Amino acid sequence: MRILLIEDDPIIGNGLQLGLRRQGYAVDWVQDGAAASLARRTVPYELLLLDLGLPHQDGMSILMQMRNTEDATPVIIITARDAVSDRVTGLDGGADDYLVKPFALEELLARIRLVTRRQVGRIQSVMTAGVLRIDTAQRRCWQAEQEISITAREFSLLEALMREPGTVVSREQLEESLFGWNEEVESNAIQVHVYNLRRKFGADVIRNVRGVGYRIGVDQ
Repeated sequence: MRILLIEDDPIIGNGLQLGLRRQGYAVDWVQDGAAASLARRTVPYELLLLDLGLPHQDGMSILMQMRNTEDATPVIIITARDAVSDRVTGLDGGADDYLVKPFALEELLARIRLVTRRQVGRIQSVMTAGVLRIDTAQRRCWQAEQEISITAREFSLLEALMREPGTVVSREQLEESLFGWNEEVESNAIQVHVYNLRRKFGADVIRNVRGVGYRIGVDQ
């Protein structure tokens, strides 16, 4: 999942970007409203983490602009504004969730998972494809009844492929889901992660569609 973090506090922004990347999310971080608007025009994001008190353009203005143009990208407001009226304004203005600072990273991760499940119309956190099963809340995966240990990045790749089993996902789409700006990405990074997953689950777990991309081997 690729996330746009819009936060002007350098300590909070840096900490959130690092913490989310360690969980396997691709995170781009901008510090003002103008940069956020530019990022949104150039990169397809699956989620926005939006502070309200931003330079150049207030967070609520960004949110209202998105909803007025029918941009349905999920938005979680992260802010120090804790008044009930602020929460109501944010949620009524189109935010999918509202989180007051300071908060624990674990709570933010839970909110992200909840918003993501709503977006794809799932209530449960468990996704299955053939004999594969992953729990996006616990970040755990199984093959049949055997639990398999994988890295955060490998989990994110597997999750991206399992959202729509059988759908072919291109290398470029996977890179956009797994890596953010300023991350060093080797040209064969996706191939390496695919190789490692095949080594752990079996050669047929992820299949190549020549010239197109990869898909989960749901017919295994």
